[in-house]
Amino acid sequence: MSAVAWIAMGSLAIWGWLLLGQGFFWRTDQRLPEHEPYHADVGDEGTAEAEARTRWPSVAVVVPARDEAAVLPESLPSLLAQTYPGEAEIFLIDDGSEDGTGGLACELSARLGGLPLTVASPGEPEPGWTGKLWALRHGIALARAHDPEYLLLTDADIAHEPDSLRELVAAARAHDLDLVSQMARLRVASVWEKLVVPAFVYFFAQLYPFRWVNRPGRRTAAAAGGCVLLRTEAAVRAQVPESIHQAVIDDVSLARAVQRSGGRIWLGLAERVDSVRPYPRLADLWRMVSRSAYAQLRHNPLVLLGTVAGLALIYLVPPVALGTGVLGGDTAAGWLGFAAWAVMTGTYIPMLRYYRQSLWLAPLLPLTASLYLLMTVDSAVQHYRGRGAAWKGRTYTRPQAAPEAPDR
Repeated sequence: MSAVAWIAMGSLAIWGWLLLGQGFFWRTDQRLPEHEPYHADVGDEGTAEAEARTRWPSVAVVVPARDEAAVLPESLPSLLAQTYPGEAEIFLIDDGSEDGTGGLACELSARLGGLPLTVASPGEPEPGWTGKLWALRHGIALARAHDPEYLLLTDADIAHEPDSLRELVAAARAHDLDLVSQMARLRVASVWEKLVVPAFVYFFAQLYPFRWVNRPGRRTAAAAGGCVLLRTEAAVRAQVPESIHQAVIDDVSLARAVQRSGGRIWLGLAERVDSVRPYPRLADLWRMVSRSAYAQLRHNPLVLLGTVAGLALIYLVPPVALGTGVLGGDTAAGWLGFAAWAVMTGTYIPMLRYYRQSLWLAPLLPLTASLYLLMTVDSAVQHYRGRGAAWKGRTYTRPQAAPEAPDR
């Protein structure tokens, strides 16, 4: 066989292992754990609502927000309108916004009513803190003064169905979970969003298979920062956010800290939680990925080289081998490349179905992977130029990497 055929065979072997040995990462059935519905019995001395309020734990919703006036009218009303039977209140932490985020939040609360809202500002982050975690620190401190049993950490661009909080708490209580996180369904409207966004979740699940995260005893830990329900006791035990104060990839770091302190964690795809932030241009998506990609690789040039080589072998070799077979007459390379590409395409279809996208996008995964490869390289280039992880006017020149890669 030719050298191309041998390389294609290696790619096919890797795809066989990914298909069966990487926690079935390509499946999308990890949804909020089933639980028995909570029922409030009407007593002689009170109403069903009063009974329910005594049985449901209190929750503080903490929302870090920096220049979020564009998305807040779509996201904040969904939190204010939560139909949660217990006590719940919202703490929106305005992290130095220059677009009137805090004032808009107060205006929405006054006009719409719903859950109580407190808007506060922590001032500029202290040295060594990333902006989001500095805001979370302030919000959690305010919330803990009210002694909530749970904290819902959610981003300002995340919209929740009215029963989202109730379902999260019910699942956490039913399964005795310290952290329950749902990966919000990201917006998919523009051409670039359709090409890039489903693959973003696909690649994340490949790196952190949800089944491994959710299996007690595994070392794999991850969370989706847009929606994290965290038991307050577990947060105290894990010393968060202080223990992860410099992390750019804060969600994975948070899950790792909770797991290391003995907490039980769970991660899955959302059905009641959606991101409303648009990424209409490739440049918007590029910034989203590149700002933290090199931090994920622990700023290690050798790891970067290995990642680039791995992406090329896994995603780019199959179409190249198929082209070699068709145009160059290398039959073995062509068939091996076709087989590897077919397996790759098949593993991507469930994610496209979850995002309600055309299955014709599945064969384009090598193109999308090449974009992610370039984004990762650009992330390293920006790091060595001293620009680090830049986000909303702040630059972190030496951001902390996420926790070590999951166990195999």
